[in-house]
Amino acid sequence: MEPRCILTNLLLIMTDSRFAKLADLLVNYSTDMKKGENVLLDMIDVPDEFTVELMRAVRAAGATPIVEVRHSRITREVLKATDAKHAKLVHDIELRRMKNMAAYIAIRGAHNATESADVPTEKLALYSKILRPVQNYRVNKTKWCVLRWPTPSMAQSANMSTEAFENFYFDVCTMDYRKMAKAMIPLEKRMTNADRVRLTGPGTDLTFSIKGIGARKCEGIRNIPDGECFSCPVKTSANGVIQYNTPTLYSGTKFENIRLEFKDGKVIKASGSNEKRLNEILDTDAGARYVGEFALGFNPYIQSPMCDILFDEKIAGSLHFTPGQAYEDCDNGNRSAVHWDMVLIQRKEWGGGEVWFDDELIRKDGIFLPKDLQALNPDNLK
Repeated sequence: MEPRCILTNLLLIMTDSRFAKLADLLVNYSTDMKKGENVLLDMIDVPDEFTVELMRAVRAAGATPIVEVRHSRITREVLKATDAKHAKLVHDIELRRMKNMAAYIAIRGAHNATESADVPTEKLALYSKILRPVQNYRVNKTKWCVLRWPTPSMAQSANMSTEAFENFYFDVCTMDYRKMAKAMIPLEKRMTNADRVRLTGPGTDLTFSIKGIGARKCEGIRNIPDGECFSCPVKTSANGVIQYNTPTLYSGTKFENIRLEFKDGKVIKASGSNEKRLNEILDTDAGARYVGEFALGFNPYIQSPMCDILFDEKIAGSLHFTPGQAYEDCDNGNRSAVHWDMVLIQRKEWGGGEVWFDDELIRKDGIFLPKDLQALNPDNLK
């Protein structure tokens, strides 16, 4: 065998030492796999080397990995020609499989973040609506964790070199989530006990209630990276306006400068770039114009948007106010095929802003003020 061929083969079987660290976190912390459990590994545009590493970590825990390998270009073609019959068949197969799983780990790479941009909106809405029960079962009945895989496309969105982004990715994804989890406890308690919330900032003055809804801290169990605490507004309580200041990607289409105006919980006016498609998505069903989540983000390593919601919703000093489906954990009864996390950064360099709970100023310009919440500020979490 020629030396060049030997080198090529060696490179193919080598794995980054950080793969094992991430796989261990996902299996032994995020999903806490136990002997005899089944886990579905949903791998989308992920290197085979990491899929193998994750399978080995699952088996080392005594669990059984079931592996699904997908590619975003193939998924685009599936969606372009879907219909109700096809989507129902996929629903039946996927739901039966999911009901045999104790856990679900999805790792989603994307060589082109806008791969589905030319899939007709009505096809996406149909497929999402019919497949929603599968996602609901997975979210509510299994242990699960979802994360992205670093790609040159993501590095470009983050305005970073590929190597620098990979280093950032592994640093943020394998941070000390146990420390973060402890620091979140007071915020979860405050959100659980709060009634009235007010959000203010440039172009934003919004009030709503979270009374009786509850709250949930997110400490690396369901998402990696993580760093948010979420609740949900009482369905008909939101009044006022919110002006988001980060770009957002939904079903392959990028939107910017979204402004939503609410009356009695419903979006009565939506504007921004690509306004026609924005309103098409909000008209997917009756629940898409009501809100299914309110959350505060505080991951100290994530400072700027990169049009990837699993990162952007955890930006330090941010919040997201989400049209669409509510989670069972903090449920206001809203049901929709849509769940669209839109992000507002309130740090001073982004225009600032305030978060109030029951007339107490909780966070100003991205910094938590009450003593019991200061452990969540960036300098204390790093």
